[in-house]
Amino acid sequence: MARIVMKFGGTSVADLDRIRSVAARVKRQVALGDEVAVVVSAMSGVTNQLVGYCQSLSALHDAREYDTVVSTGEQVTSGLVALALQAIGVEARSWQGWQIPLLTDDAHGKARIRSIEGATLVARMQAGQVPVVAGFQGLGPDHRVTTLGRGGSDTSAVALAAAVRADRCDIYTDVDGVYTTDPRIVSRARKLDRIAYEEMLELASVGAKVLQTRSVELAMKERVRVQVLSSFGDDAPPEEGRLPGTLVVDEDEIVEQEIVAGIAYSRDEAKITVRRVPDRPGVAAAVFGPLADAHVNVDMIVQSTGADGTTDMTFTTGKSDLARAIQVLEAARGVIQYGEMLTDADVAKISVVGVGMRSHTGVANTMFRTLSDRSINIQVISTSEIKVSVLIAAEYTELAVRALHSAYRLDVA
Repeated sequence: MARIVMKFGGTSVADLDRIRSVAARVKRQVALGDEVAVVVSAMSGVTNQLVGYCQSLSALHDAREYDTVVSTGEQVTSGLVALALQAIGVEARSWQGWQIPLLTDDAHGKARIRSIEGATLVARMQAGQVPVVAGFQGLGPDHRVTTLGRGGSDTSAVALAAAVRADRCDIYTDVDGVYTTDPRIVSRARKLDRIAYEEMLELASVGAKVLQTRSVELAMKERVRVQVLSSFGDDAPPEEGRLPGTLVVDEDEIVEQEIVAGIAYSRDEAKITVRRVPDRPGVAAAVFGPLADAHVNVDMIVQSTGADGTTDMTFTTGKSDLARAIQVLEAARGVIQYGEMLTDADVAKISVVGVGMRSHTGVANTMFRTLSDRSINIQVISTSEIKVSVLIAAEYTELAVRALHSAYRLDVA
């Protein structure tokens, strides 16, 4: 007998027929004798609709009221899944984040989990009940509902798996595993049987949509074994030793590492440049401090100093944060003393990821040469120990991904 957390994404619970299919899958897992908890996202398209309502009323809305609105999608789904399970003879009950409780900080819209109490859910599971938990939501220190950011249901699932000491967290989505790149762009992309936490973390952080970044961080910290697999099809529930999806594990569980595990891309990028900033100590803090205080995440920072004693600072942020970032920087202009601010939302980030980079040279050069051969200009570069990322014009996204996938010999033989 195992203890399994099963998480179902928006496409897996997109309508009542899909919810019935999810319930049947959960029932099959329970029939194996496993203790099961379920975490659900909002039905496909619902969160976007709720976000749209908020943005239509106010572009710079109150984040606390935003959370009140957008968290309702998961509440609806958890109740419907519990009803579907009850209808086929499985004892189940829905749980909201505040009922567990899943406690977070007060960064509404991007809250981070502080603690989660698993004892009550474990007792229910041991008694044969299936808890159906609304993902994406928690309870802040002000006793108001918080949300964990887009894709936060993955984080909820991994946190729950850690709290109840689950043997595995199975994340069901519309793809059957983690691929070397998006198979919709590269038809010869390969599904990976296993991938290291660090590789998955980098891929998730630079645009791979399979898992949410914070969920991978948490899985790596808590050593939660995560399987990514599809909720579509009539296959039997997974069993240890014969897992149909991609298992995210410690690096030492993978016998032979590829130099490059995959190519990721993100079109959800915006570039900001503040020009002619006086080149003095503390200028970076003057720029990025207010952005951090406003909970605006930045990435790919580049600074270039001119002979006139000023510097240009370029960085990227998510498109959803662009309006807020502009507002913050305009408010701080008197302190920063920049000459002008330029923005560009028509960009994409392309990344090459692999733990094999630690022991092999020439990975970055292959990337730069491949893009140059296709006349693709690189605007910004950032690197880590196992990742190289570049910012390019969005129109070249698919060309870049296909070219790099072939250059690193990731195509199916």
